Amino acid sequence: METIRNKVAESGIITLDLANYILKDADVAAFDIKPFLFREMILKEKDYRAALQAFDWTVFTDKYVAVFCSADAIVPVWAYMLAASYLQPVAKSVYFGTPEQNIQYHLLQSINEIDTAEYADKRVVIKGCGDISVPDAGYVAVTHKLLPVVKSLMYGEPCSTVPVYKKRL
Repeated sequence: METIRNKVAESGIITLDLANYILKDADVAAFDIKPFLFREMILKEKDYRAALQAFDWTVFTDKYVAVFCSADAIVPVWAYMLAASYLQPVAKSVYFGTPEQNIQYHLLQSINEIDTAEYADKRVVIKGCGDISVPDAGYVAVTHKLLPVVKSLMYGEPCSTVPVYKKRL
């Protein structure tokens, strides 16, 4: 009887799962300025300062906080700065934008920090499906990062890939 061989395991393909670079939902928090606006339209400085001072900022301890305003209102820049000044002592990081933009920003930062040496002249598959949604910007960024060093770059799973790039000899 012939031994069953796992050709995928023998192929030397490295799988890179971008989901490993995504912030966990539990680590991301949102600070929306909308509830602090008068009639969800106008920011009154005195009321805003008092509300921020009375706010329990500990809910943001060790979180990646996205500061934004979901109302269609004109919010002065200093209002975001003031919120950031309260968040700075407790939050892991403070980002201006929506939680989704915050996640994408941190994903791109993490991809930028990838050590490309371990992928040099290797066949790499960027995992394309999973339980965690990865922003499309992550796939573009990792392609840009790895293309100069990899032997080939693919998308999908090692058993079923879409070729993206192959180094010409």
